[in-house]
Amino acid sequence: MMSERRSRAARPTGVRLILAALLALSLSGCPHDTGDLERYIAEVKARPGSPLEPIPEVGPLETHVYPDEPLRDPFARFGAGQPAPPGRHRGPQPDPSRPRELLEQFPLDTLRMVGILQRQDRLWALIRDPRGIIHRVQTGNYLGQNHGRIVAISESQVLLQELVADGAGGWIERKAVLGANE
Repeated sequence: MMSERRSRAARPTGVRLILAALLALSLSGCPHDTGDLERYIAEVKARPGSPLEPIPEVGPLETHVYPDEPLRDPFARFGAGQPAPPGRHRGPQPDPSRPRELLEQFPLDTLRMVGILQRQDRLWALIRDPRGIIHRVQTGNYLGQNHGRIVAISESQVLLQELVADGAGGWIERKAVLGANE
């Protein structure tokens, strides 16, 4: 019985033969009549092409003449073998001999004005540092990392005069405000 099953599996059945014949016919290829395809290609090639836009004309270019005299190298820092521009030494400068105050170690945006104290005609501002410690300051004290000196105190803000390096060896004065926390 076992050998009978093996012999049936080894013989191709009628269905298998039909499928093989259909596969062979389908793979035999298409007819070789391609006349209609060749006519279509010839028609497309015979069509006139669309006109191209003309190339725009280029006008005259602007020229720049550089002076012959030697100029300062814009990438060199002042003091590196080149004189500073006139009037640079006359501007404001921080005092290097002044002892730094405690609140000068913090950036100004990390300090908060939390209140004021007043005794007769004297006014103090209460400033909280990033560690949470509250300091009492008055006009003339320094705050922030830009040599900011307190010039006025009001109920809502502390007005500072800062000295900021201008990047060319000099200093620029600018005003800064430390407002009260609301």
